[in-house]
Amino acid sequence: MAQSNYGSIPSEAFRRALLAWFRKHARAVPWRKNHSPYAIWVSEVMLQQTQVATVIRYYPSFLRAFPSLKQLARAPLERVLKLWSGLGYYRRARNLHAAARVVFLKFAGRFPADYYQARSLPGVGDYTARAILSIAYRQPFAVMDGNVARVLARLEAREGSINQPRFRLDVGRELQRLLSRRQPGNFNQALMELGQTVCLPRAPRCTVCPIQKWCAGYRLKKPEAYPAPRPRRAAELHYLAAAIIRRKSRFALIRGLDGGLLPDMWNFPAAFGRTRAAALHHLKEKLSGLGASGLADTVEIRPPIAKVRHSITHRSIRVHLYPVEIHGNMSSNSVKWLTAGRLGRSAVSQLARKISATLEAGA
Repeated sequence: MAQSNYGSIPSEAFRRALLAWFRKHARAVPWRKNHSPYAIWVSEVMLQQTQVATVIRYYPSFLRAFPSLKQLARAPLERVLKLWSGLGYYRRARNLHAAARVVFLKFAGRFPADYYQARSLPGVGDYTARAILSIAYRQPFAVMDGNVARVLARLEAREGSINQPRFRLDVGRELQRLLSRRQPGNFNQALMELGQTVCLPRAPRCTVCPIQKWCAGYRLKKPEAYPAPRPRRAAELHYLAAAIIRRKSRFALIRGLDGGLLPDMWNFPAAFGRTRAAALHHLKEKLSGLGASGLADTVEIRPPIAKVRHSITHRSIRVHLYPVEIHGNMSSNSVKWLTAGRLGRSAVSQLARKISATLEAGA
């Protein structure tokens, strides 16, 4: 039955039960120890499309390197990307760095407490603005991510999926009704935590849920039926030919991957193709510009020595690693030479790290 609980949940009792559970069971994650708007902002950006366990590994070192917004704003982008390397979705780091500079110059170094000013910053969308304003400034903004939408859909036995505008609108209205005005940040974090640890997509732990008594999905004995699964974009198979250009113990890396991906990260020279042969052909064309004379016959590509599998968003990538020799000098402006040891301490992509590990394992 759709919407069997809509608007009927007693908001005050619901808030008390949820917040009491959160006080007792909230995970001791590092970003909950620092209440500055800047630290909360960094955590929210890192948590976008990234698992909590992964962010826990990166967040403390990032804040040690940039303990204040001023230090982040003044840092070179290369250093920011270096510390972000491995977290993925590098546009987040570029936007965070650019936005920090705007905040430093335009808002006296403090994340704005106004929603529209916050939204004006690079990379700060509706979700991020609401999360920061509710947690850092205790403003009454409800926040909805996939975990929160799942909890509300089960509470109301609401049909539909999060990708549907009407579903999001109705869930948002109910969230705003239930929201704690005194503790909006804790309320939002509590619902997210509940979705991440109890109201799981599969096999929800209903017996320990603090809001089970109000859950229509539980009463109907089919909580997993809500919400409907979001349509998934089919993975696209791509081939990538990567050049392993070695000088003694150092490898040649260039900015960007191919096709506009990872533009600020160092990568092994590579080219995409719809087939393995097409990828190799495109790699030959790309490498011809690295030689001293710019002629294709200055490049010698040998048979592949290893394969790597990688995924970037909806792309499923099969990477073949080709030893390459460039006869003559290479442009120092476009190439960076790194040892395998320095790869892990530089602003290189996760794929470059994976290729380096494969090469070391086969050495």
